Amino acid sequence: DAIQNELVLIVPKDHSSSIKSFQDAQHIKGKVALGTPESVPAGTYGKEIFTKLNIWDQVKKNTVYGKDVRQVLSYVETGNVEAGVVYKTDALVSKKVKIAAEANQDMHSPIIYPVGIVKGTEHLEEAKSFFQFLQSKAAKSIFKKYGFQVT
Repeated sequence: DAIQNELVLIVPKDHSSSIKSFQDAQHIKGKVALGTPESVPAGTYGKEIFTKLNIWDQVKKNTVYGKDVRQVLSYVETGNVEAGVVYKTDALVSKKVKIAAEANQDMHSPIIYPVGIVKGTEHLEEAKSFFQFLQSKAAKSIFKKYGFQVT
C-alpha cells in the first residue's frame, strides 16, 4: 500500500479567475507562488510540470518563491498572488482558496509517502503497532478523508 498526494494549482476563492489549467499559468499578469524548487518538494514538482509543458521560462518571470507549501498557501489566501502550486491536501484544508486545476500524475515525479521501521529502534513493539495501524482500513479512510490517494 502507498499513500500519495497530488499537486494542484490554486487561486483565491473570492476572486474571479480565468485560470483553469497549469497551462494557463503562463498567461498570468500578476504573480504565481511556488515553493523554492531547490528546497521545497512541492516546488520541485511544480517546476517539473511547467517544464514538461514548456512554459517554465514564462512562469519563472512571475514567480514568487515560498519557503514551504504553507507560505505558498498563505500568499494565495491573502490575494497577494493570482495563483499558487500546493499539495491537494493543503488546498482542501483552506476555506480561502479554490482548486483551479489538478496535475496529471504523469506530469511530475510520484508524490509518495513511504513508511518503515528504523532498525535498532528502542520502541520496536510500538513501531510495529503503528505500522500495522497505518495498513488498516480505518487509517486508509482517514487518509482518503483528507485528500490523499491510497493505492
